[in-house]
Amino acid sequence: MDMRYITKDAKLRRYFWIDEIVKLSGNFVNDSSRVEQEIMDEVNKSGSSALMDHLRLCTAIPESYSHDSSEEKLYSKYTDALISECFKFMGLNSVVLTERADAADVEVSCDKYSFVADAKVFRLSRTAKNQKDFKVQAMDGWRHSNNYAMVVCPIYQLPTKNSQIYQQAISRDVCIFTYTHLGVLVKYSEIKGRENTIDLLERIFKSISFLNPSKDSVQYWKMINKTMLEYDDEIQELWSDEKKATNEGIVVSKEIALEFLSNERIRILRMTKDEALSELIKMNKITSREEQIRKVNNNEIMLLS
Repeated sequence: MDMRYITKDAKLRRYFWIDEIVKLSGNFVNDSSRVEQEIMDEVNKSGSSALMDHLRLCTAIPESYSHDSSEEKLYSKYTDALISECFKFMGLNSVVLTERADAADVEVSCDKYSFVADAKVFRLSRTAKNQKDFKVQAMDGWRHSNNYAMVVCPIYQLPTKNSQIYQQAISRDVCIFTYTHLGVLVKYSEIKGRENTIDLLERIFKSISFLNPSKDSVQYWKMINKTMLEYDDEIQELWSDEKKATNEGIVVSKEIALEFLSNERIRILRMTKDEALSELIKMNKITSREEQIRKVNNNEIMLLS
């Protein structure tokens, strides 16, 4: 496949960030701030091209990260920092919240309105996803005094038929958005400026209230797409570009994931019997589970009187 949008530099940036998050993961709060700063530095240096590279390739958690690892958790913050930087580029004020539990991860505001946002990502190898993965109901509760709420998702991971998440989104006035649609807004802001983009984003939020609650994905996305495309004739070309870029991004993301799994298969096949047994024990966390069991003591509650 000939790549027009996912350049060699974009791929190199992706590989760099997969490794960078591994290097940074450790102290979660401090590392989250470092991730934010590095993305800001890239945008200051390269402008929208850096943002677009990230948006087109950030949508899959790297297969090289272990489940529930510090790398996986930091990757989630990386995508939050990324969408926050996109909102800043569009002319809004945005901040990533790193220390609050049971709250949205990003807060955004301008003179006209404010909203909370969350970035969602999944592994390409993940099969089943349920409505709770998208946190639509939670986002409604987390908006507090803000006008709107948004969940940004990989376009290819969203249900294309009937799904409870669309009914929840419409009923609770939460905007389900994609990295592809966000990319269109970033490019549009570069062409038409802050005021037009902020106005368009508000129209997108408001358009959801025009829908009757339904599980129908078609009516939902027709409303979002129509709102954007009818706002300005110049969006059509940006729209077409991002559709093609998304297809290229999926191809590259699959290549990176399959490359890792192929290398893992080769590594395992080359193991000795002892190495393989050691790896199996490590995978099942036998040693750490044993250590935790040995730490259990009587807490002497019965002695309290």
